[in-house]
Amino acid sequence: MRNEFDFAPLYRSSIGFDRVFNLLNNAQRVQAVDTWPPYNIVKAGDDDYRIVIAVAGFGEEDLSITHERNVLIIAGEKADKEDAQYLHHGIAGRSFERRFELADHVKVSGASLKNGLLSVELKLEIPEEMKPRRIPIGASEAQQVEKQAAPLQIEGGKQVA
Repeated sequence: MRNEFDFAPLYRSSIGFDRVFNLLNNAQRVQAVDTWPPYNIVKAGDDDYRIVIAVAGFGEEDLSITHERNVLIIAGEKADKEDAQYLHHGIAGRSFERRFELADHVKVSGASLKNGLLSVELKLEIPEEMKPRRIPIGASEAQQVEKQAAPLQIEGGKQVA
């Protein structure tokens, strides 16, 4: 038995998280498991990733890589050019399409095809304004401005009684 979660109450109290709820809804849908072509997702560094897909028999002209907003689509379509009669046809050449959901700041930095493996390089590029920054401890900027703007007062002569 499969339970589906209702995210409607969260929509009422949150703003800007639509993409997260869409990802969760898509993940809980029952989908046919397509295991072809096989692929690996590799974390190559702190901010570097690689998707490697086994595409034996496909050439560069048969493959397409499209990066739409937060979605990477890798498709392959092989034109049947051969009129050969196969005694055994074990190398799959059927069309495919793989979709990968990407985080907001993941960019495709390149792709290569070598020895039947398509490698797509990905890099997480967080903008400077979103990176954590260290805040020095000391007087706040507002306090420093007040000190600079306050006029200096000269005390008049004091009378001693």
